[in-house]
Amino acid sequence: MELNTATANSIEAVKAVLVETLGIEHEADALGADTPLFGSLPELDSMAVLELVLALEERFDITLEGDDVTADVFETLATLTAFVDSRVN
Repeated sequence: MELNTATANSIEAVKAVLVETLGIEHEADALGADTPLFGSLPELDSMAVLELVLALEERFDITLEGDDVTADVFETLATLTAFVDSRVN
């Protein structure tokens, strides 16, 4: 998947929040746009999802509702980034 610069920058920003929140700095280089998240990263359990939502809200100055937190949003790093971008813009 070829990414434009703005998308690549967004993915890197969301990735940074994900890595910091989950404490997976040792796996950061392996995370790409198509990396599966919920159900694939053992660190991303239900409690970590809540922490990640709070961290994304703070970092990107957005508000997420309970209905926003779905498996589809957390499917991959790209889907999470697209969702965050849709709330920022």
